[in-house]
Amino acid sequence: MILGLDVGGTHTDAVLLSSTGIQERVKVSTDPDNLFNSVLTGFSKLLENTDPKQIDRVVISTTLTTNAIIQQTMTPVAMIVSAGPGIDPENFRTGKHYYTVSGSINHRGREKAPVNEMQIQDIAKEIKKAGIEYVGVVSKFCVRNPSHEILIKRILNKYVKKVFLGHHVSGNLNFPRRIATTHLNAAVFSLHKDFFEAVQQSLEEKGLTIPIQILKADGGTMTLESSMHFPAQTVLSGPAASIMGAIPHAPAGQDAIVLDIGGTTTDIAFLVDKTPLLEPVGIRRGQYRSLIRSLRTDSKGIGGDSALRIVDGELTIGPDRQGPAMAFGGPCPTPTDALVVLGLMDEGDREKAAQGIQGIARELSMEDEEAADHIFRTCCSVILKKTFEMIDQLNSQPVYTVHDFLEGYKLSPRKILMLGGPARFFAEKIQDMYKIETIAVPESSVANAIGAALARTTCEVTVNADTEQGIVTAHEEDFAEPVSKSFSEDNIVETAYTLLREKAENAGADPDNLDEVEVVEFQEFNIVRNFSPRGKIFRTKMQLKPGLIKGYESVLSENA
Repeated sequence: MILGLDVGGTHTDAVLLSSTGIQERVKVSTDPDNLFNSVLTGFSKLLENTDPKQIDRVVISTTLTTNAIIQQTMTPVAMIVSAGPGIDPENFRTGKHYYTVSGSINHRGREKAPVNEMQIQDIAKEIKKAGIEYVGVVSKFCVRNPSHEILIKRILNKYVKKVFLGHHVSGNLNFPRRIATTHLNAAVFSLHKDFFEAVQQSLEEKGLTIPIQILKADGGTMTLESSMHFPAQTVLSGPAASIMGAIPHAPAGQDAIVLDIGGTTTDIAFLVDKTPLLEPVGIRRGQYRSLIRSLRTDSKGIGGDSALRIVDGELTIGPDRQGPAMAFGGPCPTPTDALVVLGLMDEGDREKAAQGIQGIARELSMEDEEAADHIFRTCCSVILKKTFEMIDQLNSQPVYTVHDFLEGYKLSPRKILMLGGPARFFAEKIQDMYKIETIAVPESSVANAIGAALARTTCEVTVNADTEQGIVTAHEEDFAEPVSKSFSEDNIVETAYTLLREKAENAGADPDNLDEVEVVEFQEFNIVRNFSPRGKIFRTKMQLKPGLIKGYESVLSENA
């Protein structure tokens, strides 16, 4: 049996699946200040009638790190960056504690200027004095030679709790994005660590000792232990779960919109013939352009529990959440209160919801139900406006799916798939307002958890070979070996496959289910000096593709 858990900023959803279908489903409130209790409560309710020994897979997704970025509540961290001549790292400053240092590596991986160790020690003392516990370190060509990053980390280790290195982020060359990604890793680590420990304690208390999988931004899974080294990969874990949960219900041969309305945010994504779109370089969230491999999604700071205000006579919704709806004991009116006042939701205290909406109605000079409907319509309009803006943006550039590059393709969605607790209410309203077929997917309130549970393990490796220098490397994997002049295309593909298989198994993949491997990039260059061939440079990228695991087709057909 599989246990799927989606830890959102507002609710934690959990499902228990067997090969015959959904056995149990629960929804509990998420307490960000006590994740242990939130996760344990979800597990306890789910496993009330099930022996934990029957569980052979646990997959978790979370929007906690996504919400931290949107609400700008990340831990302050330091960055140490070296570039050498040709580019000013100050252009990519991530915050107050950002230090540019001497030392540089060229594009072939050769050292051009050494690290100034005394400079690093002085910075380390300053960082410690400021109370900073986590640091990111990036050298411009670290994927060709990570020695400077490794040396700087060795010095920093005595002064801080954890150091994140740029060459572990991605095999792609992109200095600005590498800085942003390394910074994100460090900034969300503390929150992710609390989450990690809460999950571990909760499972141990319930007698579950099997390895835990966590959903990544690309719609695949990795072990929770592995995620501690790259916590930023969980930044879009929640939205990825939405997509994976929507795939079984998407129309074949058509485009579809996926909207997941949570308590804090609404996640927006698209499917082309049941296939998710892909960020070809890496995700962007706020000011951060990253190298995080991800499905193409966006999050709007509007949800069922978004705070409502009147500013200059106009209704504003979010992007903050100050607590639950007033109908559930919260401090300020929310869209959920509007749904309660309109009689669409039976749960909650209608009297308290009405009190909140009355204040909004007075400021808008409306009757209570008129104001509630105005709030509901405004929510729909804001979400769809953002969705149509995304479509326009996507149609102005090439479209990438997880399998294909679609040059000249234009998205033209004719169906909206809605997930989340209030999905069924919003689906009807949006269809009425915009005349586009809109459905709440089956089990919409826990579809995220289902999507997470059924996602398979994914990963990718990037391998570089330089036969003139006689070396093949995958520094992202801490791999380097000597090679001869005769090293060939077949050799580098074989090396990449071996590394990918090893990485996949370490990430929790089933060794007997690694048939979804594909080469997504291959380059070959001749090295010529003074009109004489000196060797070759090879580069390849190989991936284990996102998708749904086998053996649970009945769950999908049950909800299709």
